[in-house]
Amino acid sequence: MRLLMMGTGTFAEPTYEALLASYPGEVVGLVTQPERDGGSKRGSTRQTGKGMAAIAAAAGLPVVQPESINTPDGLAAYRDLRPELVVVAAYGQILSREVIAAPTVGIINVHASLLPKYRGAAPVAYAILSGETQSGVTIIKVTPGLDSGDMILQESLDIRSDDTTGTLEARLAELGARLAVEAVAKYRAGGPVEGAKQDPALVTKAPKIKKEFGLIDWSKPAAEIERHVRAMQPWPTAYTFLHRPGKEPMRVIVSEVAEFPVRWDPNALPGTAFTDPMGKFPASFFIVCGPEDNGATRGVVEINALQPAGKKRMTAAEFLRGYPIVPGMHFGPEVQS
Repeated sequence: MRLLMMGTGTFAEPTYEALLASYPGEVVGLVTQPERDGGSKRGSTRQTGKGMAAIAAAAGLPVVQPESINTPDGLAAYRDLRPELVVVAAYGQILSREVIAAPTVGIINVHASLLPKYRGAAPVAYAILSGETQSGVTIIKVTPGLDSGDMILQESLDIRSDDTTGTLEARLAELGARLAVEAVAKYRAGGPVEGAKQDPALVTKAPKIKKEFGLIDWSKPAAEIERHVRAMQPWPTAYTFLHRPGKEPMRVIVSEVAEFPVRWDPNALPGTAFTDPMGKFPASFFIVCGPEDNGATRGVVEINALQPAGKKRMTAAEFLRGYPIVPGMHFGPEVQS
């Protein structure tokens, strides 16, 4: 069977390598997105690993990199590879009906969620943001609807309490590679490959993450902020602005926080920074978050690692040496409402 891989970034790499190893001589090429600024334009499924094109080149296979697969030139180059079955993983473009119809057997997609939950470009980040305890991979038949095809295979794994989008996605990529090989085996066996319908009542969306999504809203509960910080890594990263009396706001990337088992004055301003008044945590500082307990108190997060603009990543203790907590110091958006 003539197998074609269509994918971009580190989520797709394990699937491509697994197909090459499992079906030598049957993989006929690669369709991937063009190189963009040497990989500097980042995104959870666009990180630079070995490089999809490099993997194909090492295997001596042709690479097609159209700006859009749906243009006449892109479609022609794709058809020239004469695919029978196409395996898609985080390709990053919506496929037209003409693209979907071209393979003689069909197209399957390796999707990093337990469908029908989290259809869209950023299922891993939204699973963490939403406080899910499990994620997984679903292999679906590609149809014109967004991630709406019949489900051929599905397997779950636990989301760890310290998972970021990057760490969870890496584990899902390995799971996806295994399931993709299993799905291809079903097609190679001959006969129709059946799939289960998705329940439309259970559909949730996971649209593309934008850079501005990284801004922390300190009025949210502490647990939500902790998940937000993890979900925004490795891109676009969670950030806020440090406001100090008499100084311009300074952008700060917040790399690691922990929900702290303390409740604070319900009248405290979200984003207020403070150190431990009892002196038990001299190397830490804390930020007041949004309402807890039906508004009776406010939650608190402990800051463990952060990166001020123009500086390296540092611990809270290192930060405090350069930016000691003073009255009126707080974190929030660049422009205060």
